[in-house]
Amino acid sequence: MKIVIIGAVAGGASAAARARRLDEDAEIILIERGAEPSFANCGLPYYIGGEIESRDKLLVAPTAQLQQRHRLDVRTRQEVTAINREDKSVTVKKLGTGETYEETYDRLIISTGASPFRPPIPGIDGTHVLELRDLADADRMHDLVTTGNSRRAVIVGAGFIGIEVAENLIRRGLDVTVVELADQVLPPWDVEMVRPLENHLREQGVTLRLNDSAVAFEDCSTDDSNLTVKLKSGEEIPACFAVVCIGVRPESKMAADAGIACGPRGGIVTNDHMQTNDLNIYAVGDVAQVRDFITGEPTQIPLAGPANRQGRIAADHIFGRDSKYRGTQGTAVVGVFGKTAAMTGHSEKLLQRANGSYEKIYVHPNDHAGYYPGATQMTLKLLFDPDDGRIYGAQAVGTHGVDKRIDVIAMAIHSGMTVYDLEEVELCYAPQYGSAKDAVNMAGFVAAGVLRGDHSHAHSIDVLPISELDEEVLLDVRTEQEFARGHVPNARNIPLEVLRERYSELPRDRKIIVYCQVGQRGYMATRLLRQKGFNAVNLSGGYRLIHGSGQLENK
Repeated sequence: MKIVIIGAVAGGASAAARARRLDEDAEIILIERGAEPSFANCGLPYYIGGEIESRDKLLVAPTAQLQQRHRLDVRTRQEVTAINREDKSVTVKKLGTGETYEETYDRLIISTGASPFRPPIPGIDGTHVLELRDLADADRMHDLVTTGNSRRAVIVGAGFIGIEVAENLIRRGLDVTVVELADQVLPPWDVEMVRPLENHLREQGVTLRLNDSAVAFEDCSTDDSNLTVKLKSGEEIPACFAVVCIGVRPESKMAADAGIACGPRGGIVTNDHMQTNDLNIYAVGDVAQVRDFITGEPTQIPLAGPANRQGRIAADHIFGRDSKYRGTQGTAVVGVFGKTAAMTGHSEKLLQRANGSYEKIYVHPNDHAGYYPGATQMTLKLLFDPDDGRIYGAQAVGTHGVDKRIDVIAMAIHSGMTVYDLEEVELCYAPQYGSAKDAVNMAGFVAAGVLRGDHSHAHSIDVLPISELDEEVLLDVRTEQEFARGHVPNARNIPLEVLRERYSELPRDRKIIVYCQVGQRGYMATRLLRQKGFNAVNLSGGYRLIHGSGQLENK
């Protein structure tokens, strides 16, 4: 068996190593146009920022290791320029000499990845407009911030890479402006979940320009800048360099030219075994179109974990194993100056686009027992089927323990579990690690309570603002001191502790929307009032969500 793999890094290198473990006698050729076959591209921003001090730490599997440990034929600085399906060969160009040659294959694996999207903006190909895809890009940016005289940078795009680059350039002492076309950072998340992170970024010195975009990069030469970034809003920002981080596009043109089917977003169409429409050719990683795990629809989600699994599955199938890729959930995490945002499954905005029915709840649990020192609060959003409770997705933002909770919910989604299962799931507990009723359990309790009809709830986006003349009454059941520090306009304040004595002050002919700080006291008040004959609902997420998401300011 002769296997040729185009591109290494995550998917290709994993496929090569797995293929060797399955067949010691197979001829395995790994062709990579870069200087290194396998590096940690997710670690590049942290090398630039100095968190990872040694560049060698980024080399996951150096050429010598792949050759000696796995007996692979590794060919770096060589690029496949054409796939010749008729004679089962590829055309290869040696980048150092320009020489070309043909290499035959029995099975071909395409792992060409995705390249940063660079729209046709005037000046985008200038010397000081960078991207961050590979080690060469990282080396250049590292040099600029360590040996150059760089003082200001503009980052175009506030997705994963943009935010990580911003954090690390701030660490290097640069003034950083982030420009984002959307009205929020981290566009895959729902907007109310990331508003607190935007405030956190500003507190750390990052300047945010949301609802704006770069329209031109103009070279200039001053004592402290090399270019001017012109924005659609009319603002002009001087910078030593700019970094374009506005998404990626699958590098699938060569495959398409060879007649290999590609989807509407450019990803190579694959089946569950990662095969293309040519059954001798496989595609893995960011270049491959796969299935959405929840809906089964085609999707394109560039993530390192799925790329590694896909490479392994392709190798398995080549050697007769019935391995199948189950689909991508979009489980992801990002750090933001000590804060963490993580998500899995579908966001609310995706569910809205699909026009499907869904329900949601918010909880604000501590990462570990409140009585143990150092406990911090997180916000967790759970999205689920309003009929059977099947989990669609989750997002969490906080300081500690966020990734752990989203990982648990990711497993629950993968297992087809429901919110009722989250109530019962048994997780490890000691006061420094969690609570007897873990954050995951709490999300399950609240969601299952909604489905059982134990309490009705409302969402702030649907009910705010409420005037004194509306058919609803807004009831704040926090303490008088909490109410005085900040409250929703037109809310009445009757603390939960005295509500039993004062509920007669409330009208029985109007809907009562109850809120507290995080939702727990609101739930208790709602249960009390409903048993007394009132039409009461709890405002999900409480005042913490309303205030943190900026909804009061927007209203």
